[in-house]
Amino acid sequence: MLALLTIRAYQKTLSFDHGLPRRLFPNGYCRFHPTCSEYGYRAIDRHGLLRGGALTLWRILRCNPWSKGGLDELV
Repeated sequence: MLALLTIRAYQKTLSFDHGLPRRLFPNGYCRFHPTCSEYGYRAIDRHGLLRGGALTLWRILRCNPWSKGGLDELV
């Protein structure tokens, strides 16, 4: 699926937690576990593009400086 390939490409190149910029943040950047991109990958893989995409969007909207973050497993 193209969406999953796009997420993996993002993770390997631009992601502050998985890609080359990781060197700038050795302790990680994302407030949540799993990271937002990994959550999105799992959500789309498990629930399909529409429902998984909606879950991913909701997760990204919750990932902000005012969020405490934490463990957020996919249901």
